[in-house]
Amino acid sequence: QVDLVESGGGSVQSGSSLTLSCTTSGYTYKYGCMGWFRQAPGKEREGVAAMDSDGTTSHADSVRGRFTISKDNAKNTLYLQMNSLKPEDTAMYYCAASDYCPDNGLGTHEYNYWGQGTQVTVSS
Repeated sequence: QVDLVESGGGSVQSGSSLTLSCTTSGYTYKYGCMGWFRQAPGKEREGVAAMDSDGTTSHADSVRGRFTISKDNAKNTLYLQMNSLKPEDTAMYYCAASDYCPDNGLGTHEYNYWGQGTQVTVSS
């Protein structure tokens, strides 16, 4: 049984910062690939950032320079630091895990474990 639990979402104003956390259980954390995705109403789920087991990261063009993915293996926790938030960042944010990501980790097809999501709302 693999469980992923996101936290840290909220309602903020444009230009603010938030840090999302994803705590895992039942998952061999340090050997796998993990990522953050988001889905806005009426849109497809999209990859935001991903981190491979060796620490290699990928960030979507829309968030590069503003968002940073990181992890703490000892705490079994994945983070997403989000700075300079914009209204277009408003979405449900999901944490995902996989034993292996064949591509860059930003594709939904690469993951088989998903959390329930945490809502981020950015107002102008």
